[in-house]
Amino acid sequence: MNSVKIAEMDWVSYRDRVKHGRCKIVMPVGAIEQHGPHMSLNPDVLIPEHIACRVAERSGNMLVAPPIAYGYKSQVKSGGGNFFPGTTCVSGRSLEEYAYDVILAFMEHGNREFIVINGHYENSMFLVEAADRAVKHARLAGIELKVVLLSYWDFISEATVGKVFPEGFSGWAVEHGGVLETSIMLKIHPELVDMSRAVDIPPAEFPPYDVFPPDPSWVPESGTLSSPSKATAEKGEWILDECIEKIAKTFS
Repeated sequence: MNSVKIAEMDWVSYRDRVKHGRCKIVMPVGAIEQHGPHMSLNPDVLIPEHIACRVAERSGNMLVAPPIAYGYKSQVKSGGGNFFPGTTCVSGRSLEEYAYDVILAFMEHGNREFIVINGHYENSMFLVEAADRAVKHARLAGIELKVVLLSYWDFISEATVGKVFPEGFSGWAVEHGGVLETSIMLKIHPELVDMSRAVDIPPAEFPPYDVFPPDPSWVPESGTLSSPSKATAEKGEWILDECIEKIAKTFS
């Protein structure tokens, strides 16, 4: 079996691949969250997993862990909030502990280097905490562990943003369910996108503060924070090609 996915390997093959820390373990982390009426609930899982697999295939010394599918609570100004059926989130403590435990479990197999690819903005600081704790725990045991944490969108250049948004870019904050994610999904999982149901709306506008309990009236009824109507598979290919090439070059 030649798969880069750990879950598709038998234990003997996996053992031989990771012996003496020879492989880097790539961990996709996402969320189950509404992305408008036109798209499935799992882009935040499928996109980082796809990128992880393509990077691992190019590298030859990476294996991809099963993705962590449940992410931290959707926030109003970045994911539409927790008002929508299907959005299924966990607490920051739960995500931190889960990621921490998974890293340590892989460490017990002999793995010493990890690349965590985040696909859900709200996860970021809890993954930072998990990585920091894991490295400190390992050091106390006399083990040197390295964890790289990245979000794939940070590898998208201004030039590519200009191609994807020729009429102007409204900013990452309102790209939830918009052109970026929809274009990528049209490229990698077109069967999970129905553009006939895409809602064409202006970018959401929010006040410069948060309020708790969150106010549902702040969020467009569609759940998307900008219009996905100009998404195309070609734009998705531009984005993915750049992300995969840059991540592979940086960490191979």
